[in-house]
Amino acid sequence: MVQNYNSAHEEVHFSNRTGWLRAAVLGANDGIVSVSSLIVGVAAAAPSKSAVLLAGVAGLAAGAMSMAAGEYVSVSSQADTEKADMEREKNALASQPEAEEAELASIFEGRGLSAETAALVARELTAKDALQAHAREELGLSEIHAANPLQAALTSALTFSVAAAVPVLAAAIAPASLLIPIVVAVTLISLAGLGALGAKAGGASMAPAAIRVVFWGAVAMAITAGVGRLFGVAA
Repeated sequence: MVQNYNSAHEEVHFSNRTGWLRAAVLGANDGIVSVSSLIVGVAAAAPSKSAVLLAGVAGLAAGAMSMAAGEYVSVSSQADTEKADMEREKNALASQPEAEEAELASIFEGRGLSAETAALVARELTAKDALQAHAREELGLSEIHAANPLQAALTSALTFSVAAAVPVLAAAIAPASLLIPIVVAVTLISLAGLGALGAKAGGASMAPAAIRVVFWGAVAMAITAGVGRLFGVAA
């Protein structure tokens, strides 16, 4: 998409990680919450432990494939939209270059440059690479944030599988009488760690992120446990 340029002052910007980080956090969070909720819900219906483990493994496999397919389709749609925008911009530059340069100048003027400086910047950027200048300044597109369907799909599927394995292993190790409380405890601890890790990787505050994912994970497990109790063989 947009070219990268060397800077005399290199800094670490966590926003550069948003593409893969979003997919990784989404996949891991969904893996823990959905599979642990499934395990708790099935266990609350009081079937055998083997049935609970089968449900957990099936949920892991199905969820990973669903995450991969969903992310690929979603991000592919975003990529298609970006390509269409670039094509429209390319046609506009070919048919009305003066108007497009004036539009670019107005963008810079709106950001606080004087009319003269804005016109100069627009003229020089247009001379260097008009399409990339408009992609960056008008459309907000760059290589850093460009949609990558395959990366998003693989990241989501992998992180979903790894995270979903946590409640499955907890259920496999736990005695049948303590299966639900152990799975719930392991899940909440894992969610707190995941929230903190995701926040740290993104340069954000860890405590609010951890609390947020723990709260919604607890809500999800409580609801599925209630459904399991309601429709299961045990009251």
